Amino acid sequence: MKLQYFSAAEKWTEALPIGNGRLGAMIFGGVMNEHLQLNEDTLWSGSPKEGNNHRAKEVLPEVRRLLMDSKFIEADKLSKEMLGPYTQSYMPLGNLHLKFDHGDLYQSYQRSLSLQEGISRVEYRIGNVTYSREMFASHPDQVIVLRLQASKTGMLNLHIKLDSQLNYRTDTFENDLLLKGTAPEHVDPNYYATDNPVVYGDPITAEAIRFEARLGAVLDDGKLQVDHDGMHILGATGVTLYFVAETSFNGYDKSPGRQGKDPEPLVARALELVKAQSYDSLRRKHIEDHQALFNRVELSLGETVAPADLSTKERISEYGAKDPGLVELLFHYGRYLMIASSRPGTQPANLQGIWNKEIRPPWSSNYTLNINAQMNYWMVETCNLAECHEPFLHFIGRLSQNGKKTADVNYGARGWTAHHNTDIWCQASPVGDYGQGDPVWALWPMGGPWTTQHLWEHYAFGKDDTFLRNYAYPIMKEAALFCLDWLVDDGSGRLITMPSTSPEHKFVTAEGKAGVSAAATMDMSIIWDLFTNCIEASDILQMDADFRLELEDARSRLFPMQIGKYGQLQEWSQDFEDEDKHHRHISHLFGVYPGRQLTQHTTPELYAAAQQSLNRRGDEGTGWSLGWKVGLWARFGDGNRALDLIANLLRLVKDDTENYQTGGIYANLFDAHPPFQIDGNFAAASGIAELLLQSHQGYLQLLPALPDAWPTGFVKGLRARGGFEVSIKWDKGEIVEAEIYSHSGGLCSVQIDALVKSEFQTVIGKRYSLSLNPLTVQEH
Repeated sequence: MKLQYFSAAEKWTEALPIGNGRLGAMIFGGVMNEHLQLNEDTLWSGSPKEGNNHRAKEVLPEVRRLLMDSKFIEADKLSKEMLGPYTQSYMPLGNLHLKFDHGDLYQSYQRSLSLQEGISRVEYRIGNVTYSREMFASHPDQVIVLRLQASKTGMLNLHIKLDSQLNYRTDTFENDLLLKGTAPEHVDPNYYATDNPVVYGDPITAEAIRFEARLGAVLDDGKLQVDHDGMHILGATGVTLYFVAETSFNGYDKSPGRQGKDPEPLVARALELVKAQSYDSLRRKHIEDHQALFNRVELSLGETVAPADLSTKERISEYGAKDPGLVELLFHYGRYLMIASSRPGTQPANLQGIWNKEIRPPWSSNYTLNINAQMNYWMVETCNLAECHEPFLHFIGRLSQNGKKTADVNYGARGWTAHHNTDIWCQASPVGDYGQGDPVWALWPMGGPWTTQHLWEHYAFGKDDTFLRNYAYPIMKEAALFCLDWLVDDGSGRLITMPSTSPEHKFVTAEGKAGVSAAATMDMSIIWDLFTNCIEASDILQMDADFRLELEDARSRLFPMQIGKYGQLQEWSQDFEDEDKHHRHISHLFGVYPGRQLTQHTTPELYAAAQQSLNRRGDEGTGWSLGWKVGLWARFGDGNRALDLIANLLRLVKDDTENYQTGGIYANLFDAHPPFQIDGNFAAASGIAELLLQSHQGYLQLLPALPDAWPTGFVKGLRARGGFEVSIKWDKGEIVEAEIYSHSGGLCSVQIDALVKSEFQTVIGKRYSLSLNPLTVQEH
C-alpha cells in the first residue's frame, strides 16, 4: 500500500505527488537540497474571452455540399475556417527549496508515499543522527504540511526559499515567507510554434490571475530568522512548516484581474488558523479525511511475488504485471490520485491531475474532451468515490452555459455543445487559432454530448432523483437539442452528422488522407447514448413525454453501424482504409465501453465486429490508450487479454520524449503517454474494476472477466448501477461468497455466469449474502 525508493528523485517523474484536490506538490526527497514543486488548481493563464466563430455558420453549408459530393480533401481544407482560438494552459505555482547544512553524505536513505495515509516520508542518517520528514496535503485545513525532525537535540539547521517560474516577487511578513505573482495573459500550446508564446500583461492592469502563497513555521526549539534571503532555522530538533496559497480566480466568467478575489487576506487567515493547531491535530484530521474515502475499497489479487526490499522502480522493471501486488498498487494509486486531485469545490482533474511543472505543459494540461477528461472520471463511481466526481459534474454545467453561445453562433443550433479542448474558462468553441489547427482533432462538436454521460452515470450509480430532475436532465436535454439540430437527413431518411471526424485519426482516399467525412461511428454512438439516457430520464421523471417521443424517433433513424471488409466495426460510415490501423484512439468502440449500446446479447454481430476492430488495433499504444483497452477487453469478457494490456502499461518508461505508439509507467507510477498524462492511471483503476464487476446491462455481473493469473482474491466496496455496493471473494477462479449492500432499495438482478442468475427485491440499508450451488440470497 505504498511506493518506496532508496534514493532521491533525480527528475520530476520520480518525485512523489501529494494533493488535497486544490493544492498539489511533487516531492523530490533530496538530502541536502529538498525540493517541492507546487501547484494550485485555479492557476491558469488567460481570462474569459469570446472565442466563437461567426464564419463557421456561413461555411457549414458548403462543407456539407463538398462532403455530399465525396470531396473530402476540399471539405477538410474549407472546414479550417470553422475553427476558433486555442485554450489557455494550466500553470505551475512555484517551488519550495530546503537547504540543509548537514551536507550530502548519508546512510540508510528511504523515501515513500503511503497511499493509505496520504503521507510522504523521507528518512536518512548522517553519523548517528537520523533525520525524518513527513509531508501531506490536508483537505480539511487546506494546507501543505511538512514535519522535519532530528533524532538528536538541536541538529536541524536549514534555509528555505520560495520561487516561481511565473513573474513573481518574494516578501516577508513577521516570520512568514511570501510569494506573490501573476500568470500570463496568454500561453500558446506547446505544439504551436509562435514567436511570442507567453504573454504577460502590465502588473497593475493585467487581466490575468494573481496568486499569493505563504510559508510559516513553528519550531519545537531552536531559532527562526526571516530575511530577504529566505527563512533560516538554526539549532532546532523539530519544526513544522505550513504552506498555503490562493489565487484571484473568481469564476469561469469573471475577469480575475478586474473582478477577482484578493488572495492576500485569504492566505493570511489560512496560515493563522493552521499555525494555531498542533502537528498531531492536523495530521490526525488529514488521515481521517483521507481514509474516509480511501478505505472504502479493498482489493487482493493473490500473493505478492516481488521481495519487500525492492524499490517501486525496480519492482516495475523486474516484475511488472507478473506481480499481483503491483497490479493492486496500480489500482490503489489511481484511487489515491483521484482523492488528491478532485474534491468537492475544486476544479476537475486536468490532463495532469493537479501536478504540472511547465509554463507550456504538454497539450496545455487542459481538459481534452475527445477521451481524456472523461477517462479521468470513469473510475469514480465504480470505485466508490462519487464525491470526487462532483468537480467534473459541476464543470459540465458551467461549460454548457458557454456552449449555448457556441451552438448558436457557430452552427445556428439550439442547446449547447463543446469541442475537443476546454480550460478553466470553459471554452466551448473548437480550437485551432482560426485555421492553424487540423479539423481531424479540432472540429468535433461531440465533446458536450459525451460529457453528459457522466451526469447520467452519476445518477445511475446513486439513484438521486433530485439530482437528475434539477441538474442532470436539463443539461442532458439541452445537449440532445443540439444533436437534433446538428443531425441532417442523408437523403434516404437516415440521420447523419456532417461534418464528422473520428478523433485524431484520418482515413485514406484516392486523393490523399482526410479527417472530415459524415457520420463517423463515434458520433452516432455518442448521440445514441445521449438520446437513450434522456429517454430513460424522461420516463423516470415522468416529464417531457413529447420530447421523449421525438428522441425515440430520431434514435431509430440514426445512421446504423457498419461492418467492413476485414470483419471490423467501421470507424467511418464508409469502409475507408485507416491512416494507421494501430492508432491510439479507439473511438468507434465507444458503444462497447464506456457506452452500453453494443453487447453480446443485444447486438451480437456488431459486438463481434467491435472485438475484431480491437484486435486489429493491437496491444500497443500510449499509456491512456492501453488503459482504455483494458476496459474494452473487460467488456469483451477476456480477462487474460486485459491483463496483457496491464502488463504493457506496467513497463518502465525512462524519459519524457513524446511517443504516440508505446506507453507505460514512470518510476513514480505516473502514466506515461509519454509524456505524463494522468488519464492512464485512472483508466487502469477503472479497467481493473471492470474485470471484477460490471452493471451496464441492467444487472450485476460478478467476475465477468477474471484473468487466470488471479485465481484467488477478494474485492470489497465496489459500486454498481442501481445503488448497490458489492464485495466478492473467490478461490480457484470461482466465487466463494458475495455480499450486496443496497443504498437505494429496489430490484437487484445478479448474474454469476451465463447460467446462474438471481433477481430479488432489496430494502435501503440492508445487506444481502449470496451463496452458490445453488444460488441463494439471505438478507441481513
